[in-house]
Amino acid sequence: MVDLEKAISALASNNVEFVIVGGVAIKLHSSGYITIDLDFCYSRSKENIKRLVKALQPFSPRPRNFPKELPYIFDESTLDQATNFTFETSIGDIDLLGEVKGVGDYPAVLSRSVVFEIYGSRINALDLDALIDAKTAADRPKDHLVLPELHALREALDPNEY
Repeated sequence: MVDLEKAISALASNNVEFVIVGGVAIKLHSSGYITIDLDFCYSRSKENIKRLVKALQPFSPRPRNFPKELPYIFDESTLDQATNFTFETSIGDIDLLGEVKGVGDYPAVLSRSVVFEIYGSRINALDLDALIDAKTAADRPKDHLVLPELHALREALDPNEY
């Protein structure tokens, strides 16, 4: 289970541009969904990658299931080499997504987000419609399980639309 408070506080205090997109976003919308990691979409600008590395470095990120005996360097050049990463850290699993299937890249994701106040910080998370689009596009069994609840939450918020 990820230490969400430490992760969010580190990202927010380093002014990282990010939007929570996975199970934590679903929980923020009052779902009963249980998640063990933090998934977020991040701006791929050089400045933001620098802030992201500074925020997460204290937690020793390593690729998930990467052999422990092999060295790994988490730095700006590492994040420049790819878009999406699945890390295990000293505070739990954290996934960095440069784009979200069914929604798009960081600017598109940000435009489909809402602001929540958690742990004393204002953070963005995908809105319900974007979560539905992302979970539909991901098309995994665990996503199919949460879609009925997301639709029910959406309908409860705006019953006239359905």
